[in-house]
Amino acid sequence: MTGTIRIYTDGACRGNPGPGGWGALLVHGETERELWGGEVLTTNNRMELTAAIRGLEALKRRCTVAVYTDSQYVRNGIREWLPNWKKRDWKTADKKPVKNRDLWEQLDQLVTGHEIEWHWVKGHSGHDGNERADALANRGIDDLAP
Repeated sequence: MTGTIRIYTDGACRGNPGPGGWGALLVHGETERELWGGEVLTTNNRMELTAAIRGLEALKRRCTVAVYTDSQYVRNGIREWLPNWKKRDWKTADKKPVKNRDLWEQLDQLVTGHEIEWHWVKGHSGHDGNERADALANRGIDDLAP
C-alpha cells in the first residue's frame, strides 16, 4: 500500500455526558471505509478520542496517515500535551489526573506504529470528510436506540 491514508474523525454527544457516537472515514485513493459506533453514557471528548483510535486500529500495517479532526482537544493532546502528561505520571500541569487517560494511552500506543500528521478542520463548515465523519458519529448514536 502506497500513498497517504486520510482518516476523518468525529465524535458526537447528545447531552454531555449522554449518549454518544463516533465516526471515522478512511480514504485511500478511490477506496473508502466507514466506521462508527456508540456508547449509552459518555462524553464528547471520549467520542472524539474513540473515533481517532478506531480509525487507526483499522490499519493493518504501518502507514503514512493524515488524520483530520475538528477536535482541538484531540489534536493538541496528541501533539503537545501527551509528552508532558507522561513525564508527570499522567498528571496535568496543575497536578490533576489526566481525564480520559485510558483512551489517551490507547491512542499513544497506536501512533507509534505509523507516520501521522494531525490536521484540525473547523467543524460544521462544509468540509466533506468532516461532514461525513459527523454523520457517522450521529449514526452511532442513532444505532443505540432500541
